[in-house]
Amino acid sequence: MKKIQTAGAIALAAALCCSALRAETLLQVDASAPVAAPTTGHLKLGASVSPKGERLAVNNQYLSLNGKPWLPVMGEFHYTRSPASSWAAELQKMKAAGIDVVASYVIWNHHELNEGQFSWQGNRDLRRFLQLAQQAGLKAVVRIGPWSHAEVRFGGVPDWVVNTMPTRQNDAQYLRHVERLYAQIGQQLKGQLWKDGGPVIGIQIENEYNLTGPGKGAAHISTLKGLALKAGMDVPLYTVTGWDGTVYPSGEVTPVFGGYPDEPWGLPTTELPPKETYAFRFDSRVSGDLGAQTAATARGTAESDIALTPFLGAEYGAGLPAMYRRRTMVSSDDIASMLPVQLGSGVNLLGYYMFHGGRNPLGEHSLEESTASGGYNDTPRINYDFQAPLGPDGQQREVLTKLRPFHLFLQSYGSQLATMTVRKPAAVPPHPTELTTPRYAVRSNGDSAFLFVNNHVRQYAMPQFSDVRFSVKLPGGTLTFPQQPLTIKNGDYFVWPVNLDLEGTRLVYATAQPVTRFDAGTQGLVHVFSAASDQPVELAFSAADASFIEAPGATRHEVDGRVVFSGFKPGTSPVLTIRKPGQRPVQLLALTAAQARNLVTGEFAGQPRLLLSDQQLWIAGSHLELRSAGDARLRLAMFPAAAKTPQGSLALKAAGSDGLFQVFEAQATARQPVASFRQTRQAQGALPIMKGGLAKAALQPIPEAFSAAAAWQVTVPKDTLQGLDDVILEADIVGDIGRLHSGTQMLDDWYYFGPKWQIGLKSLGKALEQPMSVSVLPLRADAPIYLPREHRPDFAGQKQVAELRAVRLIPVYRLSVRP
Repeated sequence: MKKIQTAGAIALAAALCCSALRAETLLQVDASAPVAAPTTGHLKLGASVSPKGERLAVNNQYLSLNGKPWLPVMGEFHYTRSPASSWAAELQKMKAAGIDVVASYVIWNHHELNEGQFSWQGNRDLRRFLQLAQQAGLKAVVRIGPWSHAEVRFGGVPDWVVNTMPTRQNDAQYLRHVERLYAQIGQQLKGQLWKDGGPVIGIQIENEYNLTGPGKGAAHISTLKGLALKAGMDVPLYTVTGWDGTVYPSGEVTPVFGGYPDEPWGLPTTELPPKETYAFRFDSRVSGDLGAQTAATARGTAESDIALTPFLGAEYGAGLPAMYRRRTMVSSDDIASMLPVQLGSGVNLLGYYMFHGGRNPLGEHSLEESTASGGYNDTPRINYDFQAPLGPDGQQREVLTKLRPFHLFLQSYGSQLATMTVRKPAAVPPHPTELTTPRYAVRSNGDSAFLFVNNHVRQYAMPQFSDVRFSVKLPGGTLTFPQQPLTIKNGDYFVWPVNLDLEGTRLVYATAQPVTRFDAGTQGLVHVFSAASDQPVELAFSAADASFIEAPGATRHEVDGRVVFSGFKPGTSPVLTIRKPGQRPVQLLALTAAQARNLVTGEFAGQPRLLLSDQQLWIAGSHLELRSAGDARLRLAMFPAAAKTPQGSLALKAAGSDGLFQVFEAQATARQPVASFRQTRQAQGALPIMKGGLAKAALQPIPEAFSAAAAWQVTVPKDTLQGLDDVILEADIVGDIGRLHSGTQMLDDWYYFGPKWQIGLKSLGKALEQPMSVSVLPLRADAPIYLPREHRPDFAGQKQVAELRAVRLIPVYRLSVRP
């Protein structure tokens, strides 16, 4: 094709010329070495074939499903911490968020609080939970303990066990009770295992186990695995947590890893140094302190097993808990920026803890971890919000929308990424606290690769890197890109493809993040990208392939045998189309970052679709469900267009189109419920906070200390929930600890640390029939606890503060859409 010099091309050439006069920063990676072939046969796994002939396998590099490399996303959701009536919808929401596998602890004292009295009913019905997970299209990993931690009393081990016998070792009496527990779990899992056609693909044994000595260590893990097999738990994958010096029998189980953006279990009352979760890992899979309750005495097995096991994750923090002495708050970018780092470090199973928040069940006594019961930490009695992507009442947080594009990327391109080896840059930060060296990595296999960049570190400003280009040495030659040098600003993080196959056409590179590959049937194939940040989008192809490309409005620039297309306006219309004779067309969408965060994929009206909505959106069987907090106008866009206007639980009308997408809107009857509150008790002088416990740090006040709390009566109109899916009660408190009561029944509690405290009224049931009250224990100015700087109260010379500043009722609207 004849080279065309457009005004845009001349401008780009001029820009390149000018940039050449400036000092260019060339970030180099050698990715030319071959990838080692995976090895198999050394891991002792369970039954891996389902009745349908589906096969799940593990080698030393990655998981595979039906012979194809598989890089799934796993999210933790504790069934005993959520109402059973909500499970179906919450699991469907997780599926819509791009989760492939749901993980959950079986918390022993949630099921056998008293010896021999097991409960598997209601909110404890594990079998039902797993059945609903499968119906939602999720696989499952069951974490069977017997010690879980999970911020639970005695790590989940019942009081009557702790008070009677040694635990977490091969003690005969202890093992008899563990065997009985496992037998109970085995009955719950009967018919739900992968080999039976069920969703359970994995079993985690124990948790954060680093104990050594007679009857402990690898021998104990081996014994527990034997008991699990005896109970019928025969699954493709057996795991143990791999951090904090874990010990296990090599080859019998596979370690899983994690990392958090802060340490709520830590002791400092100030900000921590930059965390290693924001720095690429090239030599180890084990992050720093992850809060194990016991101290390791030797190097962990996971370190010596690196060449034998794949790099699997289970606890990359999708949020953080607030613990009494250290109350950390994280932003959506604090969490999402860890993803390029973990994937760029070689993770081949992206597992989150927690993905769904919850609340502890209440019974004879509270079951939270506390220093009063010998725990290392103090945690709220009921609340287990965790700042999770899905809140305890199923509310969607901003962080979910930041994570989802990465999940969709893994669903479409993870089979390629899974086989790729991590390539270390020519220059890397000497340690995670050094902030002046650019942070990036490449994973490649042959000439195909992905570039991972992170310039976000929580609570620390990163430098701006100007006039940057990347140089990746591949077997087929060195690729330097982009053509126009870029600026990497503080807070930027992204993933870019190199030599990505677009149905037979090679995309040499893109300065946009791949999100999903979509088959639109007769309308062709669509690859969706996200124009991350405000980086200009460049798409480069070979000159031969470029002759088949239509890119109206784009700038073309030919260099080094490639054609670079640029000048795109991101949005919902294709930026270019590839039309090769005898093949279906391939379209490329470059959504804005905001649009990409609102993208959900799934089947509706008999075919796969791309769905866009500002509201929370998920698929429930043949229906689409939209949930909106506060906004009575609900909007949905889909591609391909529906043959006829769908039906809605609210009047649904066509609202034109947005690029490729067909738009529908519905208007709910707007409601403005109002709660009133009046103070009924003034705060008294709070006692000084004591120090002690295992951590020798600030202790949660004793129950008698709450006599100093201020109190307010909160009145909610009786018809508040009428016509609504839910109403969120939001309390804006400032103090130490907040508690919500109905009469004398505690409904929820909250450590103050910045975010507003929320609880769904629908979950309260009959408790709404009695007067409700909010109490706030005063926070002393001299409290030796960590609070985020921006949320530490201004005491204005006062010794303490206890305020209920506002109570707001947020109406939640629901729209069901059916074909």
